Amino acid sequence: MPLTEAGIYAAALRLIDTDEVETLTMRKLATVLDANPMSLYHHVPNKEAVLRGVARMVGTQFRTVTLENAPWQERIRLLATDFRTLAHRHPKLMAYSFSHQPDFIQREDPFLAALTAILGAAGVPLPEIPETAALVCAVVTGVLTAELNGALHQWANLKPPTLSTADEDGHANPGPDEDRVFRLVLDTLITGLESRLAADGDSHASH
Repeated sequence: MPLTEAGIYAAALRLIDTDEVETLTMRKLATVLDANPMSLYHHVPNKEAVLRGVARMVGTQFRTVTLENAPWQERIRLLATDFRTLAHRHPKLMAYSFSHQPDFIQREDPFLAALTAILGAAGVPLPEIPETAALVCAVVTGVLTAELNGALHQWANLKPPTLSTADEDGHANPGPDEDRVFRLVLDTLITGLESRLAADGDSHASH
């Protein structure tokens, strides 16, 4: 089968899902593709380019249900939840991308396009949509990074010295209910946006 850029990215994603991003090498990738390592460089210049290509490929796979007539709060909650589902489908790649690829989310990505539409429907002033979208992206990817790399679980077990880390039976704290934590994050984010929109409305009404 001829070597293609898309085929390289697909093979790299399989290796990352099975192992770790850090262990991916061009030589290992060539072995999986049954190709000469040097032949890969005719399609991609280096490992970093492979990782960016894989991240773009996964990003374009994002799908969400469009609820045009639903309240914007419900739409943003569904959007973020569907994005989390994608992140858990490829946790190793996504954790790496959130932490090491600030350009992971691009203007043309389905996630950002849907988010922008929702913020517009919510009443966010047009000039403020980019920075509001950036804030939402930062919050969602931040909590997902902590969830995927284990930091959220670790932090939840950092009890003050005066409190025991075990229950009365001596069992260690199992850590947070990550579904519940993610819902809490979205509740807080939505409440903040509601307050901001209400304040903007009051400001405009007073002038």
